[in-house]
Amino acid sequence: MKSFLYIALFFCLCSCFQNKEPLVGDTPFQRSLNSSFKDASQSPLKKKDRKEFKGLDFFKVDSTYIVQAQLNHTPDSTFFEMPTTTDRMAKERVFGVVNFKIKGEDFKLKIYESQDLLDEEGYEDYLFLPFLDLTNGDSTYGGGRYIEVRVNDKEKDTVITIDFNTAFNPYCAYNEKYSCPIVPRNNFLNTEIKAGVKAFKKY
Repeated sequence: MKSFLYIALFFCLCSCFQNKEPLVGDTPFQRSLNSSFKDASQSPLKKKDRKEFKGLDFFKVDSTYIVQAQLNHTPDSTFFEMPTTTDRMAKERVFGVVNFKIKGEDFKLKIYESQDLLDEEGYEDYLFLPFLDLTNGDSTYGGGRYIEVRVNDKEKDTVITIDFNTAFNPYCAYNEKYSCPIVPRNNFLNTEIKAGVKAFKKY
């Protein structure tokens, strides 16, 4: 009888492992993001959307959108209240301006530092880069997207890598209960950034 139970348990475990879906994504960033969206403790998705979730829709990874940017600090900037999609105000300051080229064309964006994250462990080198582009409202979320940037030395002007393939939607693109900073209009790129996460199609 015990042998039968062991055999039944073995086949059950094998079946469970075989039915477990692998993480979808071509890069560590994509797989990590999809993993967090599947995890009920982390996911911004509504329950009905998470139940049907197979993976986010990404543009094909394109090295054209991995750029070297000159970061010039704005040391005298002060924290201000950045509007969000709710009544909450995010405390941000313009940390600096990043200048870069895409397909030979010059662009610049303001990059921000969050007051709330200054003293949070693990976010000492964190900067926030929200942007709008010509894909918004078509192939990407209408409210723009975000990129997380890490800077080793916040005291000096420096060259940083910006990977638009890691551009992601604010959580409010998936669930209106979230409070998301609204991308400033002057952080508009007059080009199509066909990289990163595409618009979410709700189930």
